[in-house]
Order: sequence, then C-alpha cells, then structure tokens
Amino acid sequence: MAKTKWYRRPWVAPFAFVVVAFVAFSLPPYLTLDPADSRVQQPGDYAWYFPALVAHVIFGSVAILTCVLQVWPWFRQRHPVAHRRLGRVYVFGGVLPGGVLAVAIGTVSPFGPLNQTGTVLMGSLWLTFTVVGYRMARQKRFADHRRWMIRSFALTASIMSNRIWGTVASITLIPRLDTTFGGSTIAMTQAIAGFAAWFGWVVPALIAEWWLVERGGARKRRAPVSSAEREPVGV
Repeated sequence: MAKTKWYRRPWVAPFAFVVVAFVAFSLPPYLTLDPADSRVQQPGDYAWYFPALVAHVIFGSVAILTCVLQVWPWFRQRHPVAHRRLGRVYVFGGVLPGGVLAVAIGTVSPFGPLNQTGTVLMGSLWLTFTVVGYRMARQKRFADHRRWMIRSFALTASIMSNRIWGTVASITLIPRLDTTFGGSTIAMTQAIAGFAAWFGWVVPALIAEWWLVERGGARKRRAPVSSAEREPVGV
C-alpha cells in the first residue's frame, strides 16, 4: 500500500491548531485547583464533583491532544511503533479515566436532566467505542480497529462541537427568555446546556458514521472486478 505523503492531508494542521488552542483556553482554569476558577457550576451537595471535574478535564485534554497524531495517516504509516504507544496513552491515560469521570459528573450535572442524560450516554459510548477499538487492535483486526477508533475520535473531539452548539443555542434561546421560558433563567440555561450536550456529540458521531459508510462504498467501487463477476449470469 502506498504511503500517504504528510502534506496530502491539509486538514491536519488546522485541526491541530484548533485542538491546541482549545486546550490552551480550557485547561488552565482547572490547574489552579480553585473551584472559583471553574467554568462549570458546582452542585452544592457533592464535594467530590470539582476534583472529578478537574481530573476529567485533564484526562480529556490528554485524549484530544493524542487524537491529533492518531488520526494523521502519515504519522500512523511512518511511525507505527509511536502510533501504538501513543494509542495506549490515548486509551489508558485519556479516554478510560476521562470517560468514567464523564459518566460520574454527568449523573449530577447542575444543568438539568437533558444535559445529564446526554452526557452520561456520550461518556458510555465513548468508553464502549474505545474499548472495542482497542480489542480489535489486540486481535490484529486493524480495519475494524480503525473504524471503531474513528467513532471514538469523533466523540473525543465532540467537546469542541459542544461549545459551538452551546453558542448557537444561546443566540437562539436567550431572546426567548421572557416568552418561551417565562422569564426563568434556570429553565433557559438548562435548555441551552441540554441542546449543546446532545447536538455536541450526536452530530460528530453521525458525520463519522456517514464518512465510514461513504469510504467503504468508495473502496468497493474502486475494487477490481474479477473475471467471474464479469461473466453474464444465466436465468
């Protein structure tokens, strides 16, 4: 199989820039270990919530940073050993602890039941896709491994999509505070958070699945047709 030139994937550099910028903006407030710096409201009855949130942000940052190199075809092909080692960091130092913590903090999210269910389901699928992908690699089923890891990467990167959808929801719903929500800022905030929680990961997951289907179809169309397949079939 021909090796992919590093410059043949022009999306890699912009994706890496966005990821690094996102982590540089999102991570520092939690490194102070001061709840006052948190961008997420802490539920009053759960003392463990903020430490779990800090750990989730750190492990999630590891996952999304390692994801950048893992999805780069040139890196995978030219540095297979580094790809395998970084893959273990992605799984065991990023997704597994980050996903477990996402489920835990999602169950007590202060942003309402819609946000809670969306976060818990996303965390559960994130763990599932990653574990299945890792098992496929261990079984040397590398085509299946790539497919499952693409699904995992889509959910890893969905945290950035979450912020975009949160902005869209805010622009759409804030003007409706006095009409749709009867002046209740709590109801409006929960609606925005719930919208972002669901659209943030569902849209990337659907795009990843569409890409996998289209890519598989394109490969079948490019595959050579055998002489047996070209023979007319009698009826």
